[in-house]
Amino acid sequence: MNKSQLIESLAKEENLPIRNAEVVVNTVFGEVESALIRGERVEIRGLGSFKVKEYDGYKGRNPKTGEMIKVESKKLPFFKVGKELKERVDLF
Repeated sequence: MNKSQLIESLAKEENLPIRNAEVVVNTVFGEVESALIRGERVEIRGLGSFKVKEYDGYKGRNPKTGEMIKVESKKLPFFKVGKELKERVDLF
């Protein structure tokens, strides 16, 4: 399922105009994004949690040329699936 399919599904399930469903989905995603940018953890019960992980820099190798390169440290969003979702998915 992609974002537009999620919007269509929400509109159909809740009998909303597509525009309103789009606003709802964009607001939820936007708030999750804003919280992660601020370094906050986001937990959605029954689904899982999002947080930002920090990775140290390291020396790597370009696989094509074999040249050593420096990989800078970085922050990336990370999702950890919740126990309830994990159990529900495992049933099928």
